[in-house]
Amino acid sequence: MPKQPDSAPGSEPPTPGYRTLDARSLRGLAHPLRIQLLASLRHDGPATASQLAERLGESSGATSYHLRQLASHGFVEDAPERGKGRERWWKAAQEGTNFSSELHNSPDPAVRGAADLFLHEVANIHTQEVGTWLGTSREWPEEWARSADLSDFTLQLTPGQLRELNDKVHDLIESYYGLSDEGSAQVRLHTHSFPRRATD
Repeated sequence: MPKQPDSAPGSEPPTPGYRTLDARSLRGLAHPLRIQLLASLRHDGPATASQLAERLGESSGATSYHLRQLASHGFVEDAPERGKGRERWWKAAQEGTNFSSELHNSPDPAVRGAADLFLHEVANIHTQEVGTWLGTSREWPEEWARSADLSDFTLQLTPGQLRELNDKVHDLIESYYGLSDEGSAQVRLHTHSFPRRATD
């Protein structure tokens, strides 16, 4: 299932600190700018509408409107400890989002459309992040370039084996949460696993 600021389909128990989407909250989130705003607040911490507008190349009017919409659905909230005077600071209300395959397969076409938009925007964010890394990797010390990874694999699995593999990968990744050693940096790790039809 998509986890993080964003994840991939499945049905699992709720993850602590994560928001499990339902049909209503999915429709409230399913807008490209709202997904980008929420991801930015989760990755980079509290910010004002103006700061987010500059970061994302949008108008402050647009970011302010969509932040209020996110707040009405419980995805973001005020960060009063950061505010000064009339500045309104926003922060993410949860660490990440859980997405259920039930939404992707909903009998309601509006929900299916929102699910498609959400998943494609998550994929777009992943693509942008990889592109940014490739374009800036020489600006990082060599040890970071040697440690980063851009790999793909092809396996022959049943649905159950794929789910088992994903669970093990998620468990391993989550075992690294909370680390903040000297010399560390924020690391983005994407996982994509899906079947494909092989050609004859």
